This record gives sequence, structure tokens and C-alpha cells, in this order.
Amino acid sequence: MPPLSRFAPSPRGGDAPGGLAEPVPRVRWPRTAPVLQVVRGFTLVELLLAIAVMSLLAILSWRGLDGMVRAQEITRQRADEMLVLQAALGQWGTDLDALMPVANTTPLDWDGQVLRLTRRSSAVPDEGALVVAWTRRNANGAGQWLRWQSPPVRTRSEWQQAWQQAAQWARTPGDAERRYEVTLLPLDSWQIFYYRGGAWSNPLSSTGTTPGDSSAAIPDGVRLQITLPPGQALAGQLTRDWVNPVLGGGRS
Repeated sequence: MPPLSRFAPSPRGGDAPGGLAEPVPRVRWPRTAPVLQVVRGFTLVELLLAIAVMSLLAILSWRGLDGMVRAQEITRQRADEMLVLQAALGQWGTDLDALMPVANTTPLDWDGQVLRLTRRSSAVPDEGALVVAWTRRNANGAGQWLRWQSPPVRTRSEWQQAWQQAAQWARTPGDAERRYEVTLLPLDSWQIFYYRGGAWSNPLSSTGTTPGDSSAAIPDGVRLQITLPPGQALAGQLTRDWVNPVLGGGRS
């Protein structure tokens, strides 16, 4: 008996000749064509805009960093000037605290230009008295506050020589006098006042002094007024008062 597949109906609805069914044709589906993706770049306007934005950010960042550097530099300069000012005023107070009245001498004298004083030496052992002078002098077109100190003196003649040398140093210093000077800080102007008789007065006045009494030549207080030049981190007027330790005021 022949196989049944020989008598299978034709897909076309009829029998094929010879009683055989037509083979079913294979269906081939068309392949999908590849999709091309178009990559879109930046236009010239977009590039220019991006460059402009980055340039603006760079400028703002640079200005911010520059401001930080300037602020740091001003802070450092202010700190340095403050240390110098504190050291100078500290030396000023130390000189006044160590005032040494010697018979028939002048422990403290202000002539409007230079302040001269006789003080004890801080060396151990004691090497003798010291003559110290403070003045303001123009140097390179700017006023400077200077301090001068003599070598230790033990005799009256040595003291007299150092006292005169201090006055000469304040006005027309030579190489010998400049050896003992120290430049402290820039200074526009300065003034000195003495506290005597319950009031501040001009030191050039003789009110309240006793001729021949060296201890009476030391006032109850000394007021220092200095004016720092503009253009620095520290500028303007500064006042420093010193009270005679004998009166119980302690250090300035």
C-alpha cells in the first residue's frame, strides 16, 4: 500500500498530476536593511559659545585666586608691621622703666627733636649706665624712627661724652655715631608730653621741675604720640602712655 503522503491534497485545492501533492514552497522574508545613524556634531556657533563660557569661568576663577593672594599678602604685611611696632614700643617702655637718676646728671631730656635718657644696663653683671636716644630722621625721602645706645659708661666724663654724642647723632650723625643706631619703623611725626602736677604739659616747659634734683626730672608719666605714614597696613596716629613705676603704676 503506497504511503499516504502520496495522496496529500495540493495546497492549491486540487490533486497534482499523478496523484502526488505539490511541495510547499519555502517562504523567504526580505532582510531588513541596516539603519544608518547620523552622528550630529557641534556647530561653529556652539563651539564659540562654549569657548566664551569657559573663558569667562577662567577669568572669574583667576580674579578669585588673585583676590585671595592679595588678602593673604595684606594679612602677612599687617602681621609683620604689627610685630615691628610691638617690638619698638616694647623697647620704648623698657628704656623708660630702667631710667637711672644720677646726681648732677639729666636722666631724661626732650629738646623737640631727640629724647635722651640715662638708664640702667640689663647686662649681668652690671656693666654700667647707658645713654639712650630716640629721634626721627628722614632717610631716602621717608621719615624713620631710630634708636641709639651708647656703650656702658662708668664715670661722669664718659657719661658727658655719650650725652653729647647722642645729641650730635640726632642732628648730624657721623660714621662713629651711626654704629650704635637701629632703624625701627617708618614714622611721619611724633610728639612727647610729660605728666606733672596732675596734667599733661609740653616737656620744654620747666613747670614742676626742681633745679639740681635729678630724680625730680623724671615726670610722673610720659605720653608718646606717633603718626604712622599712609600706604601701609598700619597707618594713623597711635598714643602710648608710660607711668612712672615709683608711683605704683607698673610697666607701661
